[in-house]
Order: sequence, then C-alpha cells, then structure tokens
Amino acid sequence: MDATTGENPQSVVVPPVEGVGGGGTAYGWTDGSLECSYSFKGVADPAKVPSAELLYVWCMPSTATIGQQEMPRPLESISLLAARNERESVQIAMRPKASWGGLSGAGTVQIRCSDLCSSSGDRLVVGQSLTLRRVVPVLGVPDALAPLDLPEARINLLPGETASVWASIDVPTGQPPGQYEGHIFVTAVKTETESLLQSFGKSEKYQLYKELKNCLDVIEPVDEKPLEEVVGKVKCATSTLKKVLSSAAFQEFYQDNGSADMMDEDALTSLSIHVKINITVWEFTLPQTPSLPAVFGISETVIEDRFGLEHGSDGWYNALDQHFNWLLRYRISPFFCRWGDGMRILAYTCPWPADHPKSDEYYSNPRLAAYAVPYAPILYRSDAAKVSMCKELEILKSKVHWPKAYFYLWDEPLNLEQYEMIQSMSSDIRAYAPDARVLTTYYCGPSDAHLPANSFEAFVNVPNLLRPHSQIFCTSEWVLGSREDLVKDIIAELQPGHGEEWWTYVCLGPSDPLPNLHLGMRGTQNRAVVWRVWKEGSTGFLYWGTNCYEKTTVASGEIRFRRGLPPGDGVLFYPGEVFSSSHEPVASARLEHFLSGMQDIEYLNLYSSRFGREEGLSLLERTGVYLGPERYTLDHMAIAAMRAQIYQACRPFVAV
Repeated sequence: MDATTGENPQSVVVPPVEGVGGGGTAYGWTDGSLECSYSFKGVADPAKVPSAELLYVWCMPSTATIGQQEMPRPLESISLLAARNERESVQIAMRPKASWGGLSGAGTVQIRCSDLCSSSGDRLVVGQSLTLRRVVPVLGVPDALAPLDLPEARINLLPGETASVWASIDVPTGQPPGQYEGHIFVTAVKTETESLLQSFGKSEKYQLYKELKNCLDVIEPVDEKPLEEVVGKVKCATSTLKKVLSSAAFQEFYQDNGSADMMDEDALTSLSIHVKINITVWEFTLPQTPSLPAVFGISETVIEDRFGLEHGSDGWYNALDQHFNWLLRYRISPFFCRWGDGMRILAYTCPWPADHPKSDEYYSNPRLAAYAVPYAPILYRSDAAKVSMCKELEILKSKVHWPKAYFYLWDEPLNLEQYEMIQSMSSDIRAYAPDARVLTTYYCGPSDAHLPANSFEAFVNVPNLLRPHSQIFCTSEWVLGSREDLVKDIIAELQPGHGEEWWTYVCLGPSDPLPNLHLGMRGTQNRAVVWRVWKEGSTGFLYWGTNCYEKTTVASGEIRFRRGLPPGDGVLFYPGEVFSSSHEPVASARLEHFLSGMQDIEYLNLYSSRFGREEGLSLLERTGVYLGPERYTLDHMAIAAMRAQIYQACRPFVAV
C-alpha cells in the first residue's frame, strides 16, 4: 500500500483550539538537552541494538495531523507522484519503544538521506530537492515546520511521545521525467559526551571551564604581536587543550581517537531503519505563473516592530525583499500592507518606487500572478503623495505586466460614506489610468442603504453601488456558508464584458467544518480552500495576513495569536528566530497544505483543457475529493487517486 495513503481519518482527533483567543504558543519542543524525570528501566546501547528494537518509525501523508499521542503503524515505503516545478511532501513519524538516552529524554535519533536516483543516472539531490523539517506543536497542534540540517540531522525524542519530520521533494522545472528512488535512514544514536558531562559535579565542570577559559585568554590577544610571541601563545594553548582532552571527561573518546560516539557508517546503516522513498516525475510542468492569482498580505508594521527596523532603512528593504521572495515559493502573490483609520489599507507589492531598478524585477517576476499598486494618498493626504501616485501610474501603465496590477483601497466597507470614499479614490486613480483595476472586499451590503445590511439581497447588490469604481468584487466565503448554489446569484450581477471579476476570501470565517486555514483544522480542510475556489469558479483569492500575530519588539519573542480571532487566523508562517538562529521564515503546515491545493488546481486545469471543465468537476466529485463546502475528503487516498487518474489520462498528451 502507498504509505502516503495510510491515514485513518476516523482516528484523527483534532485538538479543540477553535475559538481560543490569544495565548502563548506553548511550543512544547526543544532540540537541546531535555531534562526528563521519566525514564525507562535499563538504558539500551544503540551501537549494539538495532534501531527497530528501540523505536517505531512509520510514514503518513502530508495532510495527516500527527499528535504527540499518535500510535504507531506498520512501516511501508513512500510512493509519490509529482510534476516538474512541483513540491510533494510526506511525514515520517517516530515513537520510542525503549530508552537509550539516559536522562536526555528517550534518546537521540539521527536521520540521514540519500539522493533520489533514476535508472538513467539523474538525481534529486539531498539538501536541494529533498529537505527535512521538524514538525513543532503550536498551542498543542503540529504546525510549525522548523528546518533540519542535511544530509544528517539529529533530533531528541521524549518517552511516550510521537514526533514527526516533514520530508519535501521539490522537482526542478528541467528535471528529466522518470522513477527516482532513495532512502531515509533513521538511527538511534549514543550521546555519551553529553551524558558524561551531565554526570559531572559542579567542581569538575568548573575545572574544565577554567582550563578552556585560560586557553582562550592566552590565544585571543595576538593582534599586532611579534610572530615569536604568537607562536609561544599557540604552543601554550595547545598544551592546555591536550591536557583537557586527556582528562577523565574525554578519556573514552581520546583513546578511540575521538570517534567513540560515532559508529562506523556501514555499522550505522546496518542498525538503521530504512525508509524507502520512490517518486515518479512525469512530463507535465506546472506553469511558473500560477493560474489562480492568490494575493496574501504581509504586515510591514509587524516586521518593523519584531525586528527593530526603521521604515525605509536598508534593513527594512532587505527584510521585505526576503519575505516577498520566500512567499513566492508557495505560488502566492504577496502584498505588503499598512492599515489606516477605519479599514482603509495601503497595499503594495513592491517597496521600491516604479522608477527604481528593483521595481521591474518585482513586477516582471514570472511567479507573480497579480500585484498591488500603492495608493499613497490613502494614508498620506498631501500633494506630494498625489504626485507620487501619478508618477507610479505613468510608469506602470506602459509596462507589459500592467494587466497584473490592482489597487486594494478599503477592506470590507460597511456604510455609504465608506463606499463614497472608495469611489473618490478610484476616480483619482482612473483619471490617470482608465483601465486600472480596483479590488474591494466585502461580506455585506452598506448598513445605511435601502436594504437591510445583513440580507443576501443587499450583499448581491454591492456591485451596483460600486460600479464603475471597483472591478474586482472579492466576497467572503463566510456569506455563502455551505450554500454554493448562491454563487450563480453573485455572478449574475457582474459584467465580465466590462472587466469585472469575482474573487473570494476567507478570514475569521467560515468556521469548522467548512474549509479555512485556522490552526487545528485538518490538512484536507486547508487544502479544500483552493478546491472550493476552483469548483465555484472565482478567478482570484485573497487572504488578509500571513504574519499578523501580536506585537513584540524581540525577534525571537514567543508568537501570540491576536485575541478575538481563531488561532492561526492571519498567521501562516513564523519568524525563524523563534525556533533557531535562522532569519528565514518558518512555514506552517497550513501554508504547505495551501500550496498543495494550488498545485491541485494546475492538475485540474490540465485535465479540463483536454476533457472539458464539466469532466474536471466530475472527476473532483467522482474521486470524492470535493463535492461541496461540507463534503470533502478526510482521507488522503482520494487525493492520490485523483492525481493518479489525471496522470494516466493526460500523460500521453504532455509527453515530450
């Protein structure tokens, strides 16, 4: 059986975090020394005992929620299917059977990977195409994916708890198709050095510290010293280091030339648990530019506060540039945002002005499906702001990428006064660029119109109130609930012949069991956000924020979700400094699930291009992947079946 279809959805218990506002993340994870009062009787020697006798290892799909009490399953080989320019992921779960680590939890596990090779000699290289990340709980829910070192990573396991590693394979655009095979070796290993030092008393530790500190004091002040004096200092330091290494603390390792805690590689492999991984790379290549514009917000103020960056400084530009390029990997078109009074919003994709060389680099990026143009007067009401806006438009509207441009001016207007402000701003913009597109999000009609604001009739009437000042009508899925039949009423009010589009978004709602990106929702529930978009036929998707957690002025400060919002709402990645010394953002599993959904769309579009959209919809339903907002698969097997059917049906048409 395919290891990626091994999930039993009926046994998955999702932690009841829905609706909890604020609160710390309670990561519950560390890769350092673990002090644990619990200990198994008798500590095994992993250099002599096969790892299979010390721990369970098994594989589960990327959509599975692997909690700390997840029970073991049989180990089976991993079998994946991927197009070129696609990422496929799987999880490797581990749970100790016995202790081999003394006081350091259950023990340490080493994970090594081989390259994935085809019969023709082509490779998917470890560290480039194959990466590993540790799945870290946030509010008790497995979510943060902290990178692990390759080709060899080490993690600590706790007694009676299941840990998981997220393995991803990124297939390059030019990768030759074929069958690729490799192995992941999971091995219980000794950490005698740590154990021995822990057994030392304070006086012994202090003596070692004093010797090493003395060595450092001797060797450090050598700047502008005569060569003879430097040589003398080096000799003195060498003598001190030899003395320390020959002490009782390191005697066992010194006798074996420092290799006592490292087994011979062949011996290590013979004791390891072998996880076989096979991936079929087929001829289809996912388009660089996503078929669906998915525009996601990044709060510039959160970045400024957490990393202590002054707006407009070099560090500020570098941080925004890093976040922009990182999110592009997820088939997302990012925009930065700063909120003003009410719900007005300054949204922009490129931090540099249109006449800066960086501007074309941003807007011409083929991975970008849509970009937000800043309307500076929205926050800064001055002649200079208006002049700046006019200059931006004069440059951008002549560019080949201009059709990707949009303006996002106001979020969820609630009354006619706010509607009038949108109309006024839109008029300013369209006076200089008549074909400019303005995006407006909404979930209700204006409260002071002639129709009740909370009525569906008022909601459907919004385009009539905003026309011709808005071209992208972006509606909340919350309004539809499970009534996807209401979509036809929304679309009937639009004028596509005049460039009007219908986009959708999720945020605070809809809530469980409907598709959304909240913490604690199933992986297929996150992925179903995109299936819903495709089935309902909206031509774009918006998500308000990816880093909108509570304010802090410390880069490594604990992540706290905003009070009053469901956990995870507005937060799809975490600062790398929270989990390690890395400055690169750490993805959530929910962000990975969204990426998978975006990739599914390209499969469905390929299938529909050959057999028609109705047949594509039929396949989505026939395989049980997605029938409606409350009827989507909880089992990864349905997703694998749909992808396999598309592969079998379309492969002859895309073969090189």
